[in-house]
Amino acid sequence: MTAIVRIDDEVIGTEDFVRLLKLSGQFDSLIEQLVRDKLTVRVAKKQGISVSPQEIQDRADQFRRVQGLHRAADMNQYLDALGVSLDEFEAFITDNLYQEKMMAQVCSDQAVEDYFKLHSPRFDSIEVSHIVLDAENKAKEMIAVLQDDPDSFAEMAREHSMADTREQGGVIGKVLRGSLKPDIEARIFNAEPGDLLGPFPSPDRSFYEIFAVNGKHPASLDEETATEVRRLLREDWLMARAQEHIIEAK
Repeated sequence: MTAIVRIDDEVIGTEDFVRLLKLSGQFDSLIEQLVRDKLTVRVAKKQGISVSPQEIQDRADQFRRVQGLHRAADMNQYLDALGVSLDEFEAFITDNLYQEKMMAQVCSDQAVEDYFKLHSPRFDSIEVSHIVLDAENKAKEMIAVLQDDPDSFAEMAREHSMADTREQGGVIGKVLRGSLKPDIEARIFNAEPGDLLGPFPSPDRSFYEIFAVNGKHPASLDEETATEVRRLLREDWLMARAQEHIIEAK
């Protein structure tokens, strides 16, 4: 077992470290990220993407500046403290560049625009507020009050809601399709601003939820939407690549 750190007479090694990662639930996510990174590099090389020595040097220089390592001796000491060789550091830098170049192709402006055109309805958004109550009779009474006085929604949320949005007057804000339970979402996205919906019971009927529709926003390819499209393109691409290989955790 390779030692990582020593505390007095106790040596903590790689097996202890891996065990901790597994028990704390961090192991799987780290392995998944490692696999994604390696797959991306493999595909980038297979597709003929290249990384020049100058690009590697520029990125290494950038790394040193960020870390405040202004002299070669400082960099060597930094790597020695990590137990990382110069070759390993260069491989790390090179792989990062391959990943960036590959993702730049996968998530290009044209790819974002094409994806948005095909899937634009899923990027419709709606602004909503809600009130969460612990009994059906309370929820029905609240609906009656709000129908008579819609402008009191925020006040009623602050006074009566169980949700953590109560201090904001029940405001959830802007949500995309897929952010709410399907049965609720279908009704909310078909509603109009000013509509009240509910009460919707939780599966165990321990609470009841009332929604107010504050605004509707048809999909547009703004920066927020483009960021989400890039994330979806990246996830879809990585999932497709993973299916092309046999991947086994040891």
